[in-house]
Amino acid sequence: MPLRLRLTLLGVGAMASPRFAPAGLLVAYGRHRVAFDGGPGAEPPKGRLDAWLVTDEHAELRSALRRLAAERGLEPHMTDMDLGTLRIHALPVAHTSHPTCGYRIEAEPGAVVWAPEFRTFPAWAAAADLMFAEASSWDRPIRFSGGVGGHAPVRDVGELAARNRVGRLVYAHIGRPCLRAMDAGLTPEYGEWGCEGRTYVLSARHRAR
Repeated sequence: MPLRLRLTLLGVGAMASPRFAPAGLLVAYGRHRVAFDGGPGAEPPKGRLDAWLVTDEHAELRSALRRLAAERGLEPHMTDMDLGTLRIHALPVAHTSHPTCGYRIEAEPGAVVWAPEFRTFPAWAAAADLMFAEASSWDRPIRFSGGVGGHAPVRDVGELAARNRVGRLVYAHIGRPCLRAMDAGLTPEYGEWGCEGRTYVLSARHRAR
């Protein structure tokens, strides 16, 4: 039977979210399990992990992530991984003044992108079957002081994901402007809000569901 790629959202919150745990993902494929980002309240369940990968080695949660990963005998870092039938590529994103990345996760069922923070939509996300994306802002960019980076708004992320043929778009780094939009009953024109604890399944026949 063909393997399914299972992707569980550990958290969907932006930094210091009043409602959600920090954005994080657990990927399971066959005997392999890899965690991405997360933090306190968004830890992967007990069990063996091949790796704990992060999109920003200088993020505010780096100390907490190091402690959590150390409890599993791991060190969080940015890197590619080749696990045979599961391939993970760390690819650069424009976000802040130091190097940050997103990940393109490829297996027989298809391609998934984990890119919870970026100022500019990453071209390498094109044609992904499923993308977990930035949602810090609703309708206008967030720009860091000094012009060193920022966050793209949901309005732009959705438009560019559709233009780049992303099959399913899930917003997984939800900031306060988007919380206000959610409370007002607003929904993205393209894509959907991520749900903590939900598992998204990618199979060769059915793609993401």
